[in-house]
Amino acid sequence: MVDSVVNPAGERSGASGSGGRRGRASTSQFGAVGLNLVDPRVEASVLDVLDTVEVELRASVASADPFVTEAARHLVEAGGKRFRPLLVALGAQFGDPSGPQVVPAAVVMELTHLATLYHDDVMDEAAVRRGAPSANSRWTNSVAILVGDYLFARAADIAADLGPEAVRLQARTFARLVHGQIAETVGPRAGDDPVTHYLNVIAEKTGSLIATSARFGGMFGGAPAEHVEALAGYGETIGVAFQLSDDLLDIASESVESGKTPGTDLREGVPTLPVLYARAADDSDASSTRLREILATGPLTDDALHAEALGLLRESPALKRARETVRSYAEDARARLAPLPQGPSRQALESLCDYIADRTS
Repeated sequence: MVDSVVNPAGERSGASGSGGRRGRASTSQFGAVGLNLVDPRVEASVLDVLDTVEVELRASVASADPFVTEAARHLVEAGGKRFRPLLVALGAQFGDPSGPQVVPAAVVMELTHLATLYHDDVMDEAAVRRGAPSANSRWTNSVAILVGDYLFARAADIAADLGPEAVRLQARTFARLVHGQIAETVGPRAGDDPVTHYLNVIAEKTGSLIATSARFGGMFGGAPAEHVEALAGYGETIGVAFQLSDDLLDIASESVESGKTPGTDLREGVPTLPVLYARAADDSDASSTRLREILATGPLTDDALHAEALGLLRESPALKRARETVRSYAEDARARLAPLPQGPSRQALESLCDYIADRTS
């Protein structure tokens, strides 16, 4: 879900592990997610981890079958902001960020994430991913599903080298991802609150993997147990906050700041948080009533209805309420950092909370 904006670019010679072209991490990745690294040493450490992750990602998906290698590298080479490896690198700052298991842990997280994207594109019948043809449109749904399975297997293989606890955590995270996808596919059951259901889906599909990424950083950097737990709690909450803020940008942005044309979710009938709040509202004013009428029709493929609904949503109490929800998640994420020591690494994590609060204000 939280997966657009920046494509790492460039080359560096002498990189180990791939023997060829690689993406080079840059500070533009930090700006894409609102990360502010005030300490040059922390910045250099994080960039070094991301640089090495980029090499190892390409090496880890290589197969004896050239076709499998090509298909598995399809999304790796399409780029992405590498948010999950970034959280691993930041979590490791509370221990030893140069620990030998930090990079493999980050690779496990990114491979798991990439695997879900192959499967998501099949389920969504997506034609494009990260500005390139999706694997299912370039090849077939069957190939995309199998490549996603292959990436999960590669992630599990690397996790095995990190020890039983890493395997257990990766498997439990994968289980949460699947539960979230099933819940989204099935939808709220009778008696379920749609907003509660939606927030749970985001926590399972998006928050869980970001939580494990932050946890892995602390674990494999050798941070104290209480710091590892704080990082995991922060990761899940900030992951949900980022996804919810993307929901708002899809409605409120006049640009493509969210990585897609504003109102895309509305046009496709995706029930994001502002829409769910609008549907559930009991406001009796003419604008709220008209908005509920339009939203009840389903996907807004008619340009005039789409424009009307988008305008009404932008001025609605539902959008204001959604902003307050996002801000509450951002502040909750900040509060979860309390056990961590003060310093530039904690400030960096706090800067993500500030960014989310500001981008949706």
